[in-house]
Amino acid sequence: MRLTRYALLLILLLVSVNAEQQAAPGSKCRTGPLDLVFLIDSSRSVRPFEFETMRRFLVNIIRGLDIGPNATRVGVIQYSSQVQSVFPLGAFFQREDMERAIHAIVPLAQGTMTGLAIQYTMNVAFSVAEGARPLQAQVPRVAVIVTDGRPQDRVAEVAAQARNRGIEIYAVGVQRADVGSLRAMASPPLDEHVFLVESFDLIQQFGFHFQGRLCGEDLCTDGTHGCQQLCVSTPGSFHCACNPGYRLALNNKSCSVIDHCEEGTHGCEHLCIKSDGSYTCGCRKGYALHLDQRHCTVIDHCSFGNHSCQHECVSFPEGPRCRCRQGFDLQPDGRRCQPRDYCNGIDHGCEFQCVSSGSSYRCICPEGRQLQADGKSCDRCRAGHVDLVLVIDGSKSVRPQNFELVKRFVNQIVDFLDVSPEGTRVGLVQYSSRVRTEFPLGRYGTADEVKQAVLAVEYMEKGTMTGLALRHLVEHSFSETQGARPRAQNVPRVGLVFTDGRSQDDISVWAARAKEEGIIMFAVGVGKAVEEELKEIASDPPEQHVSYSPDFSTMAHLLENLKVNICPEEGKGVTELRSPCDCESIVEFQGSALAALGSLEQKLTQLTARLEDLENQLANQK
Repeated sequence: MRLTRYALLLILLLVSVNAEQQAAPGSKCRTGPLDLVFLIDSSRSVRPFEFETMRRFLVNIIRGLDIGPNATRVGVIQYSSQVQSVFPLGAFFQREDMERAIHAIVPLAQGTMTGLAIQYTMNVAFSVAEGARPLQAQVPRVAVIVTDGRPQDRVAEVAAQARNRGIEIYAVGVQRADVGSLRAMASPPLDEHVFLVESFDLIQQFGFHFQGRLCGEDLCTDGTHGCQQLCVSTPGSFHCACNPGYRLALNNKSCSVIDHCEEGTHGCEHLCIKSDGSYTCGCRKGYALHLDQRHCTVIDHCSFGNHSCQHECVSFPEGPRCRCRQGFDLQPDGRRCQPRDYCNGIDHGCEFQCVSSGSSYRCICPEGRQLQADGKSCDRCRAGHVDLVLVIDGSKSVRPQNFELVKRFVNQIVDFLDVSPEGTRVGLVQYSSRVRTEFPLGRYGTADEVKQAVLAVEYMEKGTMTGLALRHLVEHSFSETQGARPRAQNVPRVGLVFTDGRSQDDISVWAARAKEEGIIMFAVGVGKAVEEELKEIASDPPEQHVSYSPDFSTMAHLLENLKVNICPEEGKGVTELRSPCDCESIVEFQGSALAALGSLEQKLTQLTARLEDLENQLANQK
């Protein structure tokens, strides 16, 4: 329903001194029931004395209204960056209670989220739970927005939704208010619902202009309303309504029989078909009408026996479809089935290699590494022992958030190492304009201890002295005092340098010196790292010892290359000769044999499937 321009008069009449002079003392303009909500802008742009003027404005309006549960109900909302209900429509029916609540308002003094306030008004303030009367009672719903600035959110769409729900909106702008926003919020006609004044003091002039129209006669009684069935009087105006079973036509005067198909009250599951003042139910293609003449059931196309499916037929509304049993995939012809290659069709999770086997799959590991209990991962680097020193770039260009990614990357490397005093030892060096040993090779004996220490490393910032870091690596990091094992034990010494940019000092001398000292050097570059410098740092061949990622967030793909190359080959380090009859040797042999058999089985399965496909093609040609 829509309230005409005269409803605003009810809101504004008694705030005017002139209006009070023309009205009888203590008289109230009784125009019928009304649900009225004020939305008051209390943003920081509304100065304290202006807010006091608005407070008096509200009090004066309420004193002139016919307040009561069956007359006018009033609610007040203030808003800025948030929305606050001062009191809802059903809270007070005494003016004194309303005035006390208005005098107690503390301005929010933040932003101007007018769209948010309209949303709250539509969904909450005008709900029955908040005191609004139900829609079937046809009580006019009016919202008055008073603002002094431009909204900081969108108002057009939410205001249109509110108007479509039968809320009549008046937009009153003061001083700096944006006229375009006022027009976007207000109900039509805009010249009767949009008001712009130069100051808060001038708000009270509206009562004088509309006093003569507010208490006009009941327009339903003069017989000129033109309503076909019912005329409903509203303040200064009227609207037409219809008897039960009828709905108001587009001309807002005539009434027509309710179309159950259009109103959605028919109960048909799919389609409602109008017929001679009544209706029948129908179904979409592929469905048949149930005996109850309302619901629809899928037609069983498979029961016709002409589907030609090799395995199973499944009926759908658009027709039959073929489906394969578990372990098979449907062929392009939509009818035949082929054994599934699980390794290509699913995320198998195998760390090294997946081998399809019958209706399932299994994982295998490279020679020298054993499959773990989870059936997917391979054991850690146990083919030999390593002294590994990681040298990470802590320069300013890395930035704190990326430095945390570097530490996580280091811990992912640690995860595939067999860290122990007798196995792999790990040390960490950070460099920028200076070099700092975060922890030496001999300090931690487990992977968890190393990872905890890595997470505790603090970012250095400043420059990028990669040459200085290489010198520190050669002269200090692999000394026995730092935890490196004696050269006589033949334990490989591995250095991994991580950098994100060009070095500010010369690297050639100490990069060459590191390799002369027998240190196996890896270089990992990110972002603006220089390829020539990475190759100069790394050992030969560079394709095995140089890794690069365009940014820090994609470094994870480098791990597989590092896993393969950092683990020493069988026979390096301190090892022992074992009898081929030992249990462990037999287990390793069995693992290798099973891997080879699995590979052959996969090839045989693929060949068999191909032969079956060729046989089917030949049969079809005949």
